Amino acid sequence: MTHTVFIDGSAGTTGLRIAERLRHERDIHLLTLPEAQRKDLSARLDAAAASEVSLLCLPDEAAREFVQHAPAATRICDTSTAHRNAPGWVYGFAELHGQRAAIASATRVANPGCHASGFIALIRPLCDAGALRREALLTCQSLTGYSGGGKAMIAEYEAESRPAALDAPRLYGLSLQHKHLPEMRAQSTLAHAPLFMPVVAPFYSGMLVSVPLFAAQLADGFADGARLAALLADYYAGEPLVRVQPFAPSASVATLAANALAGRDDMQLFVFANGDGQLLLCALFDNLGKGASGAAVQNLNLMLGRAETAGLVY
Repeated sequence: MTHTVFIDGSAGTTGLRIAERLRHERDIHLLTLPEAQRKDLSARLDAAAASEVSLLCLPDEAAREFVQHAPAATRICDTSTAHRNAPGWVYGFAELHGQRAAIASATRVANPGCHASGFIALIRPLCDAGALRREALLTCQSLTGYSGGGKAMIAEYEAESRPAALDAPRLYGLSLQHKHLPEMRAQSTLAHAPLFMPVVAPFYSGMLVSVPLFAAQLADGFADGARLAALLADYYAGEPLVRVQPFAPSASVATLAANALAGRDDMQLFVFANGDGQLLLCALFDNLGKGASGAAVQNLNLMLGRAETAGLVY
């Protein structure tokens, strides 16, 4: 059986990576538009009507416009921020309990944000198990490669005479109102969004999301690293794309490189602890993989009834 798929916005970073993954899949036919019609809403809607699923790789406003005019029966996976907390949309993080079946049957799926994916993967299991109070006040730092900024930022970083400031990691989102915060709060089921500190650094792709915790923030029986690692391992048991690394004292792991999983579509979770009541949870993945296009292909596979990991690297 051949599935027809339309990628709206296939010239952007996420769209290109999705197309790369699907182009060699024998049961996928990618429906494309001539260059002159790629911004023609009517032509794009016709392409969506002729496809089983449409993947939107558009700016938020363009995604909202498309969805506003698309028939309710049109199956859409939107990679923008526009619909991640919208009523009627299924959040596309398949490994969260109950989400896989919801994605498979949905007509509207919102692909998660990259930073949000790491934070939610770490915190949602703790909230579900009662290990962490939903009223907890958390902080989160996320280190990302510059590809997350799209074509303009990629060109800026790869210019022959780039500014010296781009040679160092740069803290951004200093308004403390990053666009991923609403889904980070809602999908982790926290009452409050975390204090979020994103950092972009001079490497192409990869992401390392870190959440520090004090033992006093955790419920009785969960306030040590081994117990938290076991909780996460139980939650993600059998998942091919989210794997929890065995717990080890912090001193046994010298460093974590944010680009260690670049080019892959899976995620690794770590728990570190120092024995003095301090813990550190980390999610390592590719911002373009499990943080964007890899997750979109995973959701597409579920929506089409294909093998969930078809076309993915892990």
